[in-house]
Amino acid sequence: MPEVPATPVDLLRVLTRAERLLARRVGGVLAAEGLTVEAWRVLCLLADGQGHPMSEIAAEESLPPGTLTKLVDQLVDQNLVYRRIDPQDRRRIRAYLSARGRREQERVDALVRADLADLVTGDDADLAGALAALADRLGAGRPVGAAAGARVRVAAR
Repeated sequence: MPEVPATPVDLLRVLTRAERLLARRVGGVLAAEGLTVEAWRVLCLLADGQGHPMSEIAAEESLPPGTLTKLVDQLVDQNLVYRRIDPQDRRRIRAYLSARGRREQERVDALVRADLADLVTGDDADLAGALAALADRLGAGRPVGAAAGARVRVAAR
């Protein structure tokens, strides 16, 4: 069994390496289907059928608003996504999967799952749950940059 990262820097390094390697592997599957990892992640988020405000998608997928707008424009052009005014707040726009987008997301998701099926073994079947719990703790924790109960000061130059 691999060693547990000893320091936060080690943890960051291991998670970053794993994310990059996984994105490269998934990216190869997606490229053959004419999608990017970012586009696929947006399609997966929209697959819940709820429709999501553009600002929420940008935050969830860690994409700058301008980049997300261009990406969603491309998905709209491919008839995978459509936009509608939010009925509760007419100033907001929600994005949804089209019927074609739903079929494409399900098809591509099956391809990605099949490609990654050999990665999860009996020893690390709980890995996704552990990583999700870690992400929840990191997201629900204190503001970024804040030390435990201390204020962060930036030295003026």
